[in-house]
Amino acid sequence: MSDATVHPHAYTHGYAPAVLGGHRRRSAANSASYLLAHLRPGQRLLDVGSGAGTITADLARAVAPGSVTAVEVSEEAAALTRAELERQGIAAEVIVADAHALPFPDHAFNVVHAHQVLQHVADPVAMLVELRRVTVPGGIVAVRDADYPGFRWYPDEPRMDRWLELYLQAAEANGGHPDAGRRLLAWAHAAGLEDVEPGASTWCYATPEDRAWWADSWAGRISATALAAQLVREGRAEQAELDAIAGAWRAWATDPDGWFLVPHGEIIARA
Repeated sequence: MSDATVHPHAYTHGYAPAVLGGHRRRSAANSASYLLAHLRPGQRLLDVGSGAGTITADLARAVAPGSVTAVEVSEEAAALTRAELERQGIAAEVIVADAHALPFPDHAFNVVHAHQVLQHVADPVAMLVELRRVTVPGGIVAVRDADYPGFRWYPDEPRMDRWLELYLQAAEANGGHPDAGRRLLAWAHAAGLEDVEPGASTWCYATPEDRAWWADSWAGRISATALAAQLVREGRAEQAELDAIAGAWRAWATDPDGWFLVPHGEIIARA
């Protein structure tokens, strides 16, 4: 194994139940509230990196009777979006495409949205240039990404420190940018977006129910998903260590003082 090993375009999390269970809890209210005030009935909206489809469905309702198009990087991921939209009775086009080279004409959409996507792509600035291209003049490019190095939790737990260290290594080896949240404004400026409204928001897990859910998700991700397989395959950790980290997550969840903060950067940019 070499720390220089890079696997561009690999999706670090994968699509195991532990991952999808977390993604399906996302909604426009808890993950795109900064955008909602800008949405109007009749708009044409593009959702890039639609994933589990729950945010896509909420955005579709906000712009109805406008149209919604969703883009994913693989047929496996696109099928997840289609299934959720069908379950909720939402009509939308879902296609597979590269976010660096979207198959749409210039100025095709009033609003283009991407949630937790720039952290995973090979060239975030090139993607933002492309998002701007397909947005009508004066339309909105809305992007939100987490900042993993900024995660904070209490009580301190060395095995959770190790969890974050391992995740950062894996994400960077996959060509990702796990500190994307703090870079969004700079990337937007580099992409030629000048009218940019920057912001930030957080997810906080501190109630017993939220701690149990968050810990169960990450315990599963670190020990039994594509992330775990990558860490073992590349020699970054042994399975026994990953299982111990999963145990630390579950122990943290039982602490009545347990608290976890996930910071996000956000931008609303006018094309």
